[in-house]
Amino acid sequence: MLDISVLYNKYRFLGHEFLTWLWFTLENEPKSLMDAEEMPLLLAVGNRIVLEVIRDENTVESVTIKGDDADLSEGIVAIRKGALVTEISLLFKKGDLGWSFTLKGENFNITGLKTPETPPVESGDETEGAVIDKLFLSAEVVTLVGDLFQSFVRLRISETWKNETVPAIKRWLTA
Repeated sequence: MLDISVLYNKYRFLGHEFLTWLWFTLENEPKSLMDAEEMPLLLAVGNRIVLEVIRDENTVESVTIKGDDADLSEGIVAIRKGALVTEISLLFKKGDLGWSFTLKGENFNITGLKTPETPPVESGDETEGAVIDKLFLSAEVVTLVGDLFQSFVRLRISETWKNETVPAIKRWLTA
């Protein structure tokens, strides 16, 4: 049996490929992303993307693009040079509710999560309900990430990945 750290390092690339595919999809085919009920997701790239390319064990080049109206072309150039997305800030809308968060590809950590506003707690009796509301709203993002990753893995192991998705990503990078 393989040691957990060996497996972690062996498959760490998968999260980075997932985030790179997600950025590509959000830029080119956002309506193709569906939730569990087959409804289109309202998901967009936020204000930060981090890309890395590992040259060897001791050399990692990192590119961070941030800002509300940042030019993402530097990220495209980095991908052409072999980089993958390691962190991406995302904006998610469901009905009238909106979330923002950052997703890290290495370990799927969700950081900087901002959930929709909840009513203020006016008495101690309402505290439990407020906590449950926040947990429910946080779980929406965890479910979203799980569903997106499941879609990615299904695509990644299919023939469609090699025959359609990779060529489409290459066209995106050269456009």
